[in-house]
Amino acid sequence: MDFQPQPLPPPLPPDVLERRKNLPTKVTPVMLEGRYIRLIPLDLEAHTEILYAISNGSPLTIGNRSVGAYDAESLIWRYMNGGPFANPDEMRDYLRASVDAPNGLAFCTIDRELNYPVGVATYMNNFPEHLKVELGSIWYSPIAQRTKANLEATYLMLKHAFDLGYRRLEWKCNALNERSRRAALRMGFKFEGIQEAHFIVKGYNRDTAWFRILDSEWGAVKANLESLLEYT
Repeated sequence: MDFQPQPLPPPLPPDVLERRKNLPTKVTPVMLEGRYIRLIPLDLEAHTEILYAISNGSPLTIGNRSVGAYDAESLIWRYMNGGPFANPDEMRDYLRASVDAPNGLAFCTIDRELNYPVGVATYMNNFPEHLKVELGSIWYSPIAQRTKANLEATYLMLKHAFDLGYRRLEWKCNALNERSRRAALRMGFKFEGIQEAHFIVKGYNRDTAWFRILDSEWGAVKANLESLLEYT
């Protein structure tokens, strides 16, 4: 039997294609404000030493919250591309890659109650020509884990990107990272599958779990996130 190619779908509407002209490859810096957290562009000089102090396993007391000594490798860095770090200079080199990325924007997450940095979240792998961008390189100190920090940061980043006109927001993580996979599903991302032998990280094989939200799904996802955040 001769191969019969499938017909292409209808072309995308002109207004969708036009959006690509307004989105730079280097994501435009912006501050995103929520009820619980604030996202500000990561400043290596202002933030690195604080971020190191809240993520190196040392006991923490910030405001009315305290965390005893902890295993930073297992609680924060096991599935990340870097860390744990021996000193702030090592962390600065790691963070610089996100800050200087030609197609991303790294945020420092500020806990509004504490008025203090508690982690990092990043727009990365931005492809305006395809109206898609990824949320990644996300980590939080134990001082903010089990709070609404990650939930609201993700909500704010999703909302901002969809408001700009993106069609697809991606979330990828090490397939072994069950906590990240559960978080993605809880926040409304749909699982698309596992890409095997995707990376070699810290000398180990990494299979990558892929998740996404499409603009057509955003209305329902937005309502659910706002309910989880107790906005309504």
